[in-house]
Amino acid sequence: MKNITILIFSTLFLFAFKAPPDANEILKKVEENMSSDNRVFESEMIIHGRRGSRTITAKTYSVGDKQSFTEYLSPAREAGTKMLKLENQLWIYSPSTDRTIQISGHLLRQSVMGSDLSYEDMMDDRKLTDVYSAKIVGEEVLDERKTYVLELTAKVEDVAYYRRKMWIDTERYVPLKEELYAKSGQLLKRTTLSNVQKIEGRWFPLTVVFKDMLKQGDGTEFRMTKVQFNQDIPEYLFTKAALKQ
Repeated sequence: MKNITILIFSTLFLFAFKAPPDANEILKKVEENMSSDNRVFESEMIIHGRRGSRTITAKTYSVGDKQSFTEYLSPAREAGTKMLKLENQLWIYSPSTDRTIQISGHLLRQSVMGSDLSYEDMMDDRKLTDVYSAKIVGEEVLDERKTYVLELTAKVEDVAYYRRKMWIDTERYVPLKEELYAKSGQLLKRTTLSNVQKIEGRWFPLTVVFKDMLKQGDGTEFRMTKVQFNQDIPEYLFTKAALKQ
């Protein structure tokens, strides 16, 4: 009887003081929520500049982390602009000039339509576990949610941000905040994620606020107004010919 009592208390002790999961396990759970075979979403990008705010709407089709096609819908000045990503190549079509140009090299660091996002930000959709080594550096409460604080360090050369710090919801396994750093240690960008909803069995943040720490302004708010996972997407969208259609 004594041995059984000790076993019961030992088991309860282990449950009460259960160690947090491994950092890479946490990232894998995040990817299960944030990644998908494909997705189709409609969005609003609200750019808060020094002279006021403006809103750009778009519809995006993406397959994994290799292919995406975006058509901007409004305002009239941006309507009809299209963006195509194939692997590590990016093309933009402008209806005003009827020209398609490729964005590459240092141009990828330029702002997308005056926002706090760069083309580089939009290009790199690789899984974090493929690109970074992770470790848990603490736990914090953020917006009344318990979070694991992870520090990610690049293990490949071709990354925009050498180090990242992420606050991951311990229950829903979605990031609620992120800081992006250069190799020098300088903080380059900060993002906050909110409006977390369960969509098709996964937790997903529908609102992200990006702040480029090197420029003035109140940041850029990116809202997904509609999102669908694992859809049938026509293959022709991921061709340069689709840009002018």
